[in-house]
Amino acid sequence: MSYPPDPRQAAFAGRRSDGTPVQRPLSPHLQAYDMLQMTSAVSIMCRITGVAWSVGVLLLVWWLAALATGPAAFAQVQWFMSSFIGLLVLFGLTAAAWFHTLAGLRHLAWDAGHGFALPTVMKTGQWVMVATGVFTVLTWVVALVVWR
Repeated sequence: MSYPPDPRQAAFAGRRSDGTPVQRPLSPHLQAYDMLQMTSAVSIMCRITGVAWSVGVLLLVWWLAALATGPAAFAQVQWFMSSFIGLLVLFGLTAAAWFHTLAGLRHLAWDAGHGFALPTVMKTGQWVMVATGVFTVLTWVVALVVWR
């Protein structure tokens, strides 16, 4: 007994311009993207920084819960946040915040219909990368000056 072919396979079948049959993937997935391309890099980093923001929210909830619990719990959270690892996490969250915000502004300009020309896309992608570094360092310099 022969089974009919999988109907999903029909979506994969196609023909080249010369008429020869070809099997197409369901989605281009990773083989179609160049990860070092500016548009791909900014898009992937925007997703990663969004996840980092979620971790940052968990840290904020931990800090607020410790604040509500009492001085001993709050002292533990403050100790962690002021440790080398804690400061490294906070620095990374600052960079994630700036990157996600600047990439979001770039997308907002796209939503308004601006900046689709390839040279502009490249320039704004580079601007997001450089500005993230500058604003992150500037934020920490200002924070350290105010804390002292």
